[in-house]
Formats: sequence, structure tokens, C-alpha cells
Amino acid sequence: MVLFFNLNPTFTKILHDLKNILLKFFTLIVLMFLTHSGFAQQSDNSNNKSLSGANYDAHEAFKPLFYKTNGNNFRTADGTTGPGYWQNAASYNLHASLNEKLHFIKGTEDIIYTNNSPDNLEFLWMQLDQNIFKADSKTMVMARYKGSRFSDFTPTNGFVITSVVIKDSLLTYSPEVYQNDTRMKINLHKALKANGHKLHILINYSFQINSNKNIRTGMLSTPDGTIFSIAQWYPRMAVYDDISGWNNLPYLGSGEFYLDYGDFDLFLDVPSSYLVAASGALENAKEVLSITEQDRLKKAAKSDNTVFIRTRSEIPSETTVMSDKIRKVWHFRIKNARDASWACSSSFIWDAARINLPGGRQSLAQSFYPKESAADTAWGRSTEYIKHSIEFNSANWFPYPYPDASNVASNIGGMEYPGIVFCRNTSTRESLWGVTDHEFGHTWFPMIVGSNERKFMWMDEGFNTFIDQISTDNFNQGEYRNKPLDEHKVAMVLSGKESESILTRPDVLQERRVGVAAYRKPGQALTLLRNEVLGKDRFDKAFQAYISSWAYKHPQPDDFFRSIENSAGEDLGWFWRGWFMSDARFDQAVTQVNYTDNDITKGIVIKIENLQQMVMPAVVEIVLKDGTVSIVRLPVEVWQRGGSYSFSYPSIKAVKSVTIDPDHIYPDIDSSNNTFTLSDK
Repeated sequence: MVLFFNLNPTFTKILHDLKNILLKFFTLIVLMFLTHSGFAQQSDNSNNKSLSGANYDAHEAFKPLFYKTNGNNFRTADGTTGPGYWQNAASYNLHASLNEKLHFIKGTEDIIYTNNSPDNLEFLWMQLDQNIFKADSKTMVMARYKGSRFSDFTPTNGFVITSVVIKDSLLTYSPEVYQNDTRMKINLHKALKANGHKLHILINYSFQINSNKNIRTGMLSTPDGTIFSIAQWYPRMAVYDDISGWNNLPYLGSGEFYLDYGDFDLFLDVPSSYLVAASGALENAKEVLSITEQDRLKKAAKSDNTVFIRTRSEIPSETTVMSDKIRKVWHFRIKNARDASWACSSSFIWDAARINLPGGRQSLAQSFYPKESAADTAWGRSTEYIKHSIEFNSANWFPYPYPDASNVASNIGGMEYPGIVFCRNTSTRESLWGVTDHEFGHTWFPMIVGSNERKFMWMDEGFNTFIDQISTDNFNQGEYRNKPLDEHKVAMVLSGKESESILTRPDVLQERRVGVAAYRKPGQALTLLRNEVLGKDRFDKAFQAYISSWAYKHPQPDDFFRSIENSAGEDLGWFWRGWFMSDARFDQAVTQVNYTDNDITKGIVIKIENLQQMVMPAVVEIVLKDGTVSIVRLPVEVWQRGGSYSFSYPSIKAVKSVTIDPDHIYPDIDSSNNTFTLSDK
């Protein structure tokens, strides 16, 4: 209904002026209310910028819609696999013969490749890792023009592939193949059908072991013979997944590996005086070991103390090795693994002990090392280290899955494979513990949780750095426990001018920054997420749920983020942005402390500020002049409406100082503004 009135023009103007006056009055009242309300006291600025002019934007830190894609049939919104999740599989039957004099390996492989995807595959891609050593490889060409850890390699011919044969049902043929750097494309005559169809790929190949400088494969000369550490030693299937299709980034050295799961049978032909360590269980001990060695191995499998299988005095003499014309074939088997590796030498001492796993299962810790490394301060404790590392991580995160765990003394500083690792032969005491714990820690990331190391190095190295810290603190009543670092002193290392975000691809990271961006920073991030944001119990349950959900699968970063958030019950977009997706800096400060009404007995009002874009909860220490110390913990939400926050503390005595982040647990770039000292009264 609409009503019409005829009003005098003068009266109409009076009403209009009165309306404007009333509007201005009520606007002033509202502004006064907001300024003095409890809401306004939470944040001293209305435009989400700190009054100090600092580099902080609350809208950016806490903006919604963190995820760019929604959950789907393959990967759900809660960070688990969906009902339609799939991944392909690759099982390998591998035969290799070592020419120990020419440093040469000749091999054959039979790959059973299963296409579980919903797509028919017209072609396949494989990884040819040994091609990194070819003179015209991308890595070798780049290394000639700038100094790097990959410089000064002696070029080889890489993989020399003499035949590729496809067996698909009743069809057997030689396909067209195309090599490009460290990749090989196989064009199929008939598409490999979707949803579980299989084919065999048979390849004959050989390669020269690079003798100049190791990169995950190496040779170490000792007085009793060469130690051969053999990895990336067979053409491997590339991964076809629901994210990128074929993942065929070249192998450039920094980015490691992304592999499907399957079963492995290894048949390794070596001189009879050699011992062999490899991924998986030894299947033919009666054929390759003496009766005495077999008996000792059985004893070790039941012992919590280290048992010698081959002692120092039983190392073959140089005469025996030089005249050795008889050869043995060692057979190993490992199931549901993503790779396999091995080592061999006539110089090995071999010892072992039982590993006790959850549910009453057992595995076997084994160490292989030359007599030069055998001191009790060095490799004489290797098996003890393996045993603790695997038992601790199995009890806390997920059970160790393999029948054996072998540590090999090598000229390789540290490298991991399912059931076997290579560690520096000269490592001693805490350095040997550290590298052993770290390399076996990779059992969980990326051997069990099969992330894409070629793109997301932090999802194996960073996660492993995090669990290393916990296992080290718990080893032998803290024998090698390190004192907490002063994170203020290393803050600029994490977020200085040259810093790069954790999510940067490893081959894009500057080499000198890999240790920070892929190891140190994500490891510290998870430590703080556990200790300061979620709490140990909530974080540990969420982390365990993530590992369990993605065991033997291929998670992406979003899957990890979603899994932790849903399990812990926390929106952590601000955390992932600040720590993982940017190179944001961190700087908290105490900028003002006043007694309420200028009266010591009425408590104090403390003003703190967040001066850079990274946000974290606040830990504030109040020290009274009588020596009493109190801690106030404030959640990260205090920064949601801006970079400044004030709160009251009910002290009734004189206050000496107020300090934010008193224990230096956060990477604060400026310690000078963390403490506010009150003048004497």
C-alpha cells in the first residue's frame, strides 16, 4: 500500500534537514560503540594493517577458500582416497651380473605392468636413470657451465638397451621406442586396456658404473675389496596417475623418485667370495651361505643383541678374491615395494639382530661394513641403531613392512631404498646414528607413503626430518639428544632474501637452499604444528591417520593438508600459507605495557604486534620484580582482525618485563623488539 500527502515546501525542507542531523548523530554513536567495544579492543586497527606500518595483512593470512579444487571421486575433501581411487602397479623380475673388474653390469628384466586406470594407454613411459651420466644429458650439459654437486662426472653411455619386447596376451612384438634424456617412450601396437589389464615388458640392458663421483650409486675401494652400492640399476616404469597422467619429469639429480608399487624378485650374479645385501629376504641361503653362516643368521633372527654372521677374521684373503672364478647367484624377494637396490663386496663384516614390531611381528636388522669401519664408536653399533630406529617409528607411526633392514657402509653419504640404505663408511657416533635413523626413516616417507619426490621433496625429506627429531630424543635415554636451537638466530636462513618456498620443485631450488627448503623448514613447521598449534596428542593421531590412509598410495600436498585438518578438527589454511606456500617472514613484538589506571595492584595491559606476514600463536612471558614468572598462551586467532592485540594480565605486584616468544621457538627475524622492560616505580 502507498500513501500520498501534500506537504508545505518549507516544512518538507525542515524534515529533510532533521533527517540528515539524526543520521549523522546515529553514525557517530555507532562509531563510538565500535571503538570502545570488546571487539575493537581485540585489534587496534580497522584496516587490517598494523599501526606500526608493518608488512602484515590479516585478510591475506586468513582468507577463505584455501583449496583450489574440490574433493572428487578419486581424492575426497577429507584428505582420504575416494571410492574411485586407482593407481597402476609394476612388478619386476630382475637378473643382473656384476663384472667386478670392469665395473660393468649386465641385466635383464621382466616387468608385469598393470593398468588400473580408467584410461586405455596407447604408449608407456619409463625412467632411464643411468642416462644422467651420458655426456649429452641435461644434467651433464648444465654442470659444464656452472659448478654444482653434479659436476666432474666421468661420462658413460648410460643404459645400453639391446632389446625391448612386449608380451600382451597372445601378442609378442618389438615396439617402437624413443629415448629422450632419462626417459623412454614405448609405443604399443595395441592399447593396454583400462581397469586391470596387464602386459609384460622384457628388456635386455647394460651400463658402466660411474667411477668418478657417486650419485646414489658408488664404488668404495678398501684393502679387502671394492664395495659396490648399486641403485637406479634397471629401467623403471614412470607413474601414470589421476593428477598429471604420465609423470615424466627428467631425472636431473636433486628431484628424487616417484614409483608405483609391486613385487620384486632379484637374481644377482657375483663372485663367490662376495656377500650381498639387498632389498627383501634372502630366498636361497642354503645355496650361497656356509652352514655356519646359516646357523648364525638363524640365531640373529631370535636375538635382541648383535650376532656376527661373518667376522673380521673370516673376510676372504686377497689371494682368494683375486683367484675367485666361481660365481654365485643370490636371490632376494620383496613384496609391495616401490623399488629395490643392492650392494656387494668381499670386504664385508656382517652382523644382525632381531627387530620387534607391533602385533608380534619381527624383522631383521643387518649391517655390512669393512673392518676399517668396525670400531665400537662407529659401525660396530650400526645394528643397534637400526633396531631402535625401526622399533620406535613402527610403534609410533606405522609398522615396518619389510622382512629385513640392511645398512651398508659406502662412499655414498646417505641414500634410502626399501629394506636397504647406504651410509657413509667414515661416519661415527652421533653422525652414524643420525644418518642411519634418517635413511631408515625414509621407510615411512616415501616408501610406505608414496609421494612424488620429483615434485615435492619436502613430503619425504621434511617429514622424515621431523620424525628424526623425535626418534633421536628417545634413543638410549637421550644419548644423542641435541639442545633446542635458538630459532631467532637461524630465522634469516629460513626466510632471508634468498629464501624459497617449501613448495618449490627440488630441481628449481638453488642447490645451497635445498637443505633449508626441503629438510629444515618443513621439519620445523611440523614440530611447531605438533607442539604449539595442535598439541602432541591431536597432531600424532592426525599424522598417524594420514600415514594409514595413504600407505602404499600416492598423496598430493592437498591430500596431506586436508587429512591433517579433518582429523585434527582445525582450519589450518593460515599455517599452510605461511610455512609451505610462501617465503613469508615472522616477527612478533611487545610494543607497550601499562599498569591499569597507573596502579600496580590493578594489573597490566600488554600490547603485542605481528609485524610480518607469517602468523603463529603467541607465547608471552611476564616476569615480576620479585622473580615470579608467568606464561600466557594466546591462539593464532588474535591476529585475525589485524596485526595488533591488547590483553589484560591480573598482576598485583610490580612487573619487571614482558617477553614474547621467550624460549625462541619461532623463527623471529628481530629479537630486539621481543622484550618490553618496565621502568622502576
